[in-house]
Amino acid sequence: MIYKDFYPFYASFANPMLYRGEMELEKEFSLMKSYYPETARKIQEKVEEECDLLDYEGSRMYDEYPDRYMLYHLGKKIVDEVKKESELETMSDSLLGDLAEVLLFHEISRRRCRRRRCRGAFYR
Repeated sequence: MIYKDFYPFYASFANPMLYRGEMELEKEFSLMKSYYPETARKIQEKVEEECDLLDYEGSRMYDEYPDRYMLYHLGKKIVDEVKKESELETMSDSLLGDLAEVLLFHEISRRRCRRRRCRGAFYR
């Protein structure tokens, strides 16, 4: 069989603009992270390390409804690690814990959205 309009199969997956939007979002997020105060920057680094450890297929981080108890203890673990490494006497424990949880929830949300966008591009 001969087709008049031949379109090679590999050209359908060779869209160079596929991840351009993702790269722009990452650049903007890293720019905004550079404006964080020193305390928030230290907590954000720990949050990213913990999220990197949880970033695998089947992780609890990607459950439809993440466990609140697990997230609370992960935030508590991050606060304990940050306190051990640096002296944060100026901030109360509850405020530090709240900041760590907010940064953790934001990072998890960002990773879940990125995963949904990237996986959706291949499964449509």
